[in-house]
Formats: sequence, C-alpha cells, structure tokens
Amino acid sequence: MHTYQNPVISGFHPDPSVCRVGDDFYLVCSSFEYFPGLPVFHSRDLVHWEQIGNVLDRPAQLPLPLPGAKASGGLYAPTIRHHGGRFWVINTNIDGGGNFVVTAERPEGPWSDPVWIDLEGIDPDLAWDEDGTCWCAFSGPAGGVNLARIDPAKGRVLEGPFPTWSGSGLKFPEAPHLYRVGEWWYLLIAEGGTERGHSVSVARSRSPRGPWEGAPGNPLLSHSGTARPIQNTGHADLVQAVDGSWWMVLLGVRPRGFTPDVHVLGRETFLTPVRWDEDGWPVVAPVPESHPAPGGAWHPFPEPPARDDFDGSVLAPRWISPFARPDGSWSLTERPGWLTLTATGPSLDRPGYTSVGRRQQHHDCRVTALIDPGTGRGGLSVRYDEAHHYDVQVGGGKAEVVARIGPVRQVMASVGVPPGPLALTVAMRTSGLVPASPELTDGGTTGPDTVAFWLGDPGAPEGRLLAELDGRYLSTEVACGFTGRVIGMYAVEGRVAFDWYEYVPAPTA
Repeated sequence: MHTYQNPVISGFHPDPSVCRVGDDFYLVCSSFEYFPGLPVFHSRDLVHWEQIGNVLDRPAQLPLPLPGAKASGGLYAPTIRHHGGRFWVINTNIDGGGNFVVTAERPEGPWSDPVWIDLEGIDPDLAWDEDGTCWCAFSGPAGGVNLARIDPAKGRVLEGPFPTWSGSGLKFPEAPHLYRVGEWWYLLIAEGGTERGHSVSVARSRSPRGPWEGAPGNPLLSHSGTARPIQNTGHADLVQAVDGSWWMVLLGVRPRGFTPDVHVLGRETFLTPVRWDEDGWPVVAPVPESHPAPGGAWHPFPEPPARDDFDGSVLAPRWISPFARPDGSWSLTERPGWLTLTATGPSLDRPGYTSVGRRQQHHDCRVTALIDPGTGRGGLSVRYDEAHHYDVQVGGGKAEVVARIGPVRQVMASVGVPPGPLALTVAMRTSGLVPASPELTDGGTTGPDTVAFWLGDPGAPEGRLLAELDGRYLSTEVACGFTGRVIGMYAVEGRVAFDWYEYVPAPTA
C-alpha cells in the first residue's frame, strides 16, 4: 500500500479543479495576475502531478492584457471538465471581460480563444445533464450561488440565472461544483471565506433546478478552530478514481511562526478521501498530512530538473511572469544558452517590469542563478506583490539587497562587485531564524522563516552573506491577497542575461 504526503501540489496552486478521462486525471488552478495563466497538470494516480502546460499561453486569449490587472486580480477560480470528446475550462478574468469558456482536444493545448458568457459573477462551473443540457453554477454578484442554462460553445445564456442553494449560513458562499451521482444532483460549495474559517458544504436535489437540501452535517469539511497544521481548507472538487473510490482536491495552507501564524507559499492543493454514508451523503475526514493512496496504478513522474540551463527553444510551462511577458522582453536566442531579459520598466515597485520566475514550493529551499548584468541592472527577487518583495540586484559595479515592505523601501546591504557573470543566491530556512529586532535574542523571533541573500553559493568557500531578512513580511497575512511567493529573475535597466537558474528544495545554511 502506497502512502502519499500532502500537499500533492505544493506552493501557490489554489482553487484546484479536477476531471478524470479514462485512467488519467487533469487539474487546473487559479493563477491571478501571472502569465501564462491557469496551469494544467496531469496525473495517473491523483498523487503525482506533472505540469503539462497552461490554458492561457497566448496574449490573444485575453481580452485586455494582464498588465491592466492588479496584484491578486486577473484569473480567478477555473473549472475543468471533459465532455463530448473535448476538454472545457470555464473561468473569470475579473480585470476584463468576466466569464469565459475555452476548449481543447488535448489538455496540453492548444486551447481556443475565449468564448465570453454574459454572466456577472465569479467561480463558474460546468455540468451536463443526460440530455446534453449544460448548466453553469457560479457565485453571483449579490452573494449566493446562481444557476444558468447555457450554450458553452456559443457563450449564450439560454435560461436564468436564478438563485439556488447558498450554503449553511457562513459568509461568502462560492466555488460551486455541480455533479450527478446516481439519482441525485449534488452541489458542492465553499463558504466561510478563504481564511481560517474556510469550509466545504454540500446539498442535493433530484434536479439541478432544485429544491436543494443541505447535508445535516454541514459544513462537510472545515479545520476552523483546530490546531491542525493544515488550515484554510476549502474550495474543493470531487473525482472518482479508477478503483471506484472517491476523492476530493481542495486548497489549504500550512501556516508557521508565532501567533497568529502566517503562510508564505500561498494556498496549495491537497488531496483527501471521500466516502458515502448510508443516507447518500459524502463524508470527508479532516485533511491528513499523509494517507494511503488511491488504489490502482502508482505513477510517479520524473522530477523536473533542479537546474534550467536555458538551452531549449521555449521556456518550460512552470515559468511565470507578473502581468505579461511581451515578446521583446525576453529571448533564448539572442545569447544562445542564456535567458536574456530586456527591461520594460525601471522598478519592481509598480507593474510593467520584466521578470521570469517560478513559485516557491518548499519552506526550506535555495535558488541560485548566474547573472551577467552587462551594462544593465537586474537580479533575483522574492515577490509577493509590488509593495512586498525582497531583491538582490546587480548593476553599475555593485550588488544591493533591497527590501520593499508596504510604503517602506530600504537598501539592506551594498557591496562592490567585479564586472562579468556572478552567482546570486536567495535561501529560505525555517531554523535559526533572525530575531524580530537586533535587540532581541532567538526567543524573540516571530517570523515563519528567514530569507537570506548571498553572493555565490552559501555552501562554497567564496560564498558571501549579504543580508538576512524576516520572512513574515512576504506572507499573505501581512501583504494580503490570494497568491504566494514567486522567485524571479528580473531586469529593470538595459539587458541582463542569466546562464542558469537552480531551485533546490533543501535546508540551507
């Protein structure tokens, strides 16, 4: 019997939606202001997931370029389904256009241009009746869950919307998913807000039109008020495995630090088993840290390489950029074997700059990149948003560590460096934390981790520590919003080239 560890997709991968096609599972997540949008994952066992693409990977697919978005805006909760031999994703761009549907013959794409639907709200879902009728459940603008009968291929609303069941009375009933299981229709929703009160509730009816009966044990799942290491559990989707067992994918967080605890990786994707009681209601136990895996095939994928040498013709799908990635801002051919970034903005403190990065997925990790700034200026940034980021920046013969926390921007360290390529490292650790202030001992530490910046490799004799910063200021509870940390290469002046980028999920010095 195999055992899996939660989360099954770590780091900033919230609002998971899943479907099964034969022996394969496909999952999509929210991406908010990042481009490309809506990462697509494939699995054979619900435990091991491999990113195979992004749903929105062409600027033409967006009605307004995501540069018009804001931090934690852009692309909200998607739903993925398979019907009529095609994959369907329905989603909301809250910064332009509203709700839309895209389709593809293959989950890795290419995905179609959006078909827009005149439904005002967020978190849309798709479900088909036996006669082919398509229903869209969504969170309405006035609160509560609405339902409409639609033609998803043409974007037409055929009936409705009309209100349906809206939960057990907790705030923000949202994230609906509609299913036909046996003789019942089930409506799964999130409520309680996406913070510590987040929960999952369910209702059922003989018809998608209702009337709806809430489960007597609602909420179906919540970790609110518990000391469990996984919190904020909600925004779930159901799927049946090949062996007939039922499972739920959902978001959650792993907070750390002194009370009230903070989480820095964003909302992650977790997996938990589901059973059906004798009265036909789904029953979900608290989300485990580890659990026996679904029966059937055990299919680990090869781990993606820790180091990207930028020798290919395209960037891997895990690379993301805030708001946009204009064609002229990056190149893998201008200097073969290097990623060359061209500045499109002078500062990381407001949108419009050039950055390519990847999500932080482990509490203890290290990123090292070899940078040649030439006559430009750039480096490595740990980003939450434009008002919350830590950077190590090289240019003009010096290296600086800069902290931007809310309205405060401060240079934490500045040293001279020789021209030419040099290695930069940012390392996150959860032990030996820096104190909350220089006057306090370790007993006064409050942060979840320490973010350290180095010239060179921390494990090498020539490695030079530049600064160590408290990680809590790059957390959701401090910065606010729906995302998590992204560690990116950037340019804010001229052209800056990167020979390689290495992400190592391991405790660091």
